[in-house]
Amino acid sequence: MTADLSPTLSSEALPSPMLQLLLTRRSHLALTLAEPAPSEETLRLLLTAAARVPDHGKLAPWRFIVLRGAARQTYGDRLVALLEAREGPLPEDRKAQEAGRFVRAPLVVAVVSRAAEHPKIPLWEQELSAGAVCMNLLTATHAAGFAGQWLSEWMAFDDEAAALLGVEGTERIAGFIHIGSPTHTPADRARPDLDSLITEWTGA
Repeated sequence: MTADLSPTLSSEALPSPMLQLLLTRRSHLALTLAEPAPSEETLRLLLTAAARVPDHGKLAPWRFIVLRGAARQTYGDRLVALLEAREGPLPEDRKAQEAGRFVRAPLVVAVVSRAAEHPKIPLWEQELSAGAVCMNLLTATHAAGFAGQWLSEWMAFDDEAAALLGVEGTERIAGFIHIGSPTHTPADRARPDLDSLITEWTGA
């Protein structure tokens, strides 16, 4: 069972605008994101915020690939070429779907995990750090007055599709963060029943 956990606290009980943002943040479908995208200066701030995550060993086991302007369509066209080389000519609706994946929003940032074997830092910790980068970027996007959606889709798990972006063999795409200006306010979705997710260990 799920329950709507939209905040019901009074304004006096909310200690900061940041907590209000976290309690009310909502993903926006990439298809609903419009121009303008963040400026170069704002994008740099968003990526700076995204990089402020727990990072055991200070490895920075992640990096960013930015897609904007005509490059978004170029990547979509190359995805179509890749699929047609494998499967033969695609139906027109499928072709349009694949070609248009990266033009739904005016800006897309691929967060790439560079996790690698390390004598002290487990791979899992490095991968979690990349996930934290994705969430930080999404939250910073909303805090800056824009909106975003974290997607993966098949390209994130396909070595050849990732290689088209310059992702190397030992790297993995943690997510594509689609960013733009919101065109409407999405309704909140049902949230998990918090009581069913909390246990307290007492040592008994």
